[in-house]
Amino acid sequence: MNAALPKALCLKKGALLKQVLVLSRAATPRENCLCAAGDVLVSCHRHYKSHPAHGIGRFKYLLPKEVPKRKKDKVQMKEINVGTEHEYGDLNIQMTSYDIYAMPTKTDEVLFLEERGSKMQLDAVLTTHQRVVQISGLSATFAPILLEIIQSNQPEGVHLSVAEHTEAHFKSRLKSRPELEELLAQMN
Repeated sequence: MNAALPKALCLKKGALLKQVLVLSRAATPRENCLCAAGDVLVSCHRHYKSHPAHGIGRFKYLLPKEVPKRKKDKVQMKEINVGTEHEYGDLNIQMTSYDIYAMPTKTDEVLFLEERGSKMQLDAVLTTHQRVVQISGLSATFAPILLEIIQSNQPEGVHLSVAEHTEAHFKSRLKSRPELEELLAQMN
């Protein structure tokens, strides 16, 4: 090998690489072959091709686990709290106002009948806005103070009513579905 070294130094780059390749192939087994890439000698054995990616580029473990969607249960009425001597049960505080720009609104049309005609004519359109706040477990000492504060800050044109929560209040908040009610009546 020492005799080939001075001879290889005086050759051109291409010839040098060819001679180094020939010498390296003869000296070493096939698994350690060398490839020429410009001036640099690079190993041709790609050990990383046989290994998996080890999770490079995977991101699903970073995402939160998705909870399977459940079927919505039918809305059921909770037991109504009646209250005691020192505490009110469930109370509904209802505020209603007309012709304000709050959403959602309910529109009522006021119609009138002319004296000499049989046709109804539109007189006015009332937009009604309603909010119901349900309070549970209001103490008897705090209730008058709360109502006094609400009434003193109540704007003009807003009507306030306080009533105990009943089953009729609960059912009035649900949408009526006449087709479903017909089917239930037929089944029973």
